[in-house]
This record gives sequence, structure tokens and C-alpha cells, in this order.
Amino acid sequence: MIDKNFKESFSPEWYSANIKDPTNEVVILRGIIPWQKIINKLCPFYHQNKGPTGKSLRVMVALLIIMRYRKLSDREVVQQVKENRYLQYFCNVPDDGLQNFIHPTSLVTFRKRLGEKGIAIIEETVFKMLRQSGMIQGDNALIDSTVLNNNIVHPNDVNLINNAFEKMKQFARLHNILVWWDDDEVKKMLRGFRLCKKNNRLEWLVKFNVLFVPALSIFNKKIESLEIAQKNIQKSQKKLGKAQKRLKKAQTMLELLTILKEQTLQKIKGEIHIQNRIVSLDEPEARPIVKGKQHPSCEFGTTAQMSFNREGFMITVENFIGTPNDKTLFPETMDLFTKRLKEQPETVVTDLGYRSRDNAKVGKEISSNVFLGRSHDVSEEQREFCCKARSATEGFIAVAKNLRGFGCSLYRGLKGDKIWSLLCQTAYNLRKFILLLKEEKIEESVLCKLNLA
Repeated sequence: MIDKNFKESFSPEWYSANIKDPTNEVVILRGIIPWQKIINKLCPFYHQNKGPTGKSLRVMVALLIIMRYRKLSDREVVQQVKENRYLQYFCNVPDDGLQNFIHPTSLVTFRKRLGEKGIAIIEETVFKMLRQSGMIQGDNALIDSTVLNNNIVHPNDVNLINNAFEKMKQFARLHNILVWWDDDEVKKMLRGFRLCKKNNRLEWLVKFNVLFVPALSIFNKKIESLEIAQKNIQKSQKKLGKAQKRLKKAQTMLELLTILKEQTLQKIKGEIHIQNRIVSLDEPEARPIVKGKQHPSCEFGTTAQMSFNREGFMITVENFIGTPNDKTLFPETMDLFTKRLKEQPETVVTDLGYRSRDNAKVGKEISSNVFLGRSHDVSEEQREFCCKARSATEGFIAVAKNLRGFGCSLYRGLKGDKIWSLLCQTAYNLRKFILLLKEEKIEESVLCKLNLA
């Protein structure tokens, strides 16, 4: 169950005593974010009659927003709320029970409950508030893609096989099974590999693969016997559910390790270009992506397709596995841009990666000015604007990656990357709003609609 409404936790006396600066950015954001609308849309993620009452949606949503706004971890954001009156006010956490108001792991559970769909509701509601106030305009579309790195060590073929042994060891411990390979030999080989100055990786890869292939074959048989045992043994519904989850997790890992075995054989044969190359067993959907930059020459993660308006607000962000061709992404991105802003842009600006006859045709159907990386795409009157807009796009992405959390996703899998991107997009747009407010670049009519004038 969940409460459908939230109560204001602070009296005017508390506000006067603790909030000395009413122009503080979190105080301003607290006043403009439509909390009740978000809560109404998130209530269906809870059963209305069964189960204990969950944590306040008002508190939980505020924690998700402020942790990405301030680039804090789950533990850090909880600690900051306990220590900082302004963050306590933003999150609507009363003094009563402040020191134990939530455990950091509850944020993990909350994100899993909402999933990508629920997080998208939060982002969409905040975005709609800024758009309807007139803060976000859709007269120009600036589009480009980048890499959302995953939180993994730089991949190494030998270390990947060693990690495979570690995954099988975890399975053995979970089911009280003795390891079925010479673990001491694996450790000895790993130490020799790391101490070897010549570091002939192909030679070491062959040595590790000789031990890995038979171990994987036995791992397959262990899972098959586990499947048979689970069918024959009657357990309580709760225990059976846990056993099925463990089995499904083991089967998924077996599929991943089987692919790793096949790719390892390709590497030994000398093949360089391997389709859907695995770079991490913890992030199986991460891929090596080359974006043509000097440093880093190759990044490991998912592709993030972004679009901005000329003022720098992030309109859309999409995540894809590997490196889909920018030319194929352009029509869908333009369609999503138009749907979100309820209007067609006057100017579309991209780089040469999006250049094609089909995209030029799609762009012309939407906008009269379509800049696909070359100055003669637009009229002389528009060239300077488009060239500056193209340069600005690189700046917006640099800010997003280096200052707004898009540099590295700390959530696992493609779903985790999508959740991370949506939360970062929400924080990015709120931060952009605050920067423009401090620079006094927001029109009075917009401020009136947001009750800030």
C-alpha cells in the first residue's frame, strides 16, 4: 500500500528558524516541482489494499532527484539529508525520526519497483512543467550521440576468463558444491600472467582456455542436474520461488559463458572484429565503442543518443546496445523530439554522421533548415547560426558527461543505463533552469507561471 497524498512536514516557524536563504536553489526547486502529480502517477506501482504502507513517495522521489542533482550515492544522499536542513526541507523529511528515516538500500528497492517506466514518469512530469511554463522552447533541434560508459575495469581477455571462474565459484558456494577444477592452478597462472613482463596475452589466453573449456562443460551438467532436482522436489511456494530465481540466474550465466568460450576461440584464431564482443561479465550489454576521438580512443558502455534545444535543455535521451548507425537513429529521434515539444523545430542541426539522402528528406518534411554537417545544406543567412549551434552541441554533451553524470553509469545493464540517463536528464534540466535563473535570463512571464515572480 502507499499514501496517495503527502502532508507538508514543516510549519512556518520551522521554516523561519532553519531556512535562512529562501533563494537557495533547492528551496526554489522544491517550489516548482509538481510533487502531487508525480505521486498520483506512481501510485499504480503499489497494490492499493495489500501489504504494509510503503515509504512516502514524496520523500523517495525527492531523494532520487537530489542525489543525481548533487551527484551523490545512495548512502551519501541519506547522510546529507540528515546533516543539511535545506536538503531535509527539499525532501520533506520531518525532524521526528530524521536519523532513521530511511535505509540506503530502500532506494535500490524503490528504483527496482518503478523500473524504467516509473522513472520516465518522473522525468516526463518535470519536463512537462518546464515546457508548459515556456521555459523550454522547441524552435531548434541539436542532435548528436555519445558513449555512456559503464562502471567496469578496462577489459582484458585473460581476466575475463578468470572472472568466469569466479562466477562458477560463486555458483558452487551458493549450492554447497566443491569446485570442479584446480583452483590453485588458476590462481598460480593468474599471478604468473600479471608478473610476466613480456605479457604475451595470446599464449596466456590459450593456457587459461585449456582449463576453462572442460570446467564450463561440467558447469553445464551441474545446472542440468539442478533442473531435474528442482522438478522432483516439492518445496514451499516461497522456497521454490527463490530456487527458480537462482536457477534462472545460473542459466543466464551459462549462456553468457558459452558465448565467451566461442569468442575466446575466435580471439585465439586471430580474429579482430568480433560481433557483440563481451567486455564484462557484470555488464554483458556493454560494448567497445569507438567514436573517432583522440582520447579515449575506445570506450566501453552503451550509445546515448541526445537532443537539445539551442538554450541547452536536454529534450531527449535514448540508450542503445553497441554502435547503431547514426543515420538510422535520426528519424526516430526527430519524431520523439517533435512529440515531446508538441511542435516542429525551425532548424535541425547534426554532424556528418547523420548525413544521408533519406535523412535530408525526413528533415525537410519537418523543418525548412536542415544542417547535416555541411554549410551548403542551409542558406547563407542560416550558416553562421547552424555552425555555432553545432559547436554548442559538443559543449552541451561535454557538460552532460563531465558535470551532470553522463560520464559513467553506476547502474547495471541496459535497463540500468536507461534509468540512470532519465534521472541524469531530470537533474540536467533542473540545473540548467537554476543557472539561467541566477543569470537573470528567464522571462518574467515564465517566472509568473512558476510562481517565482
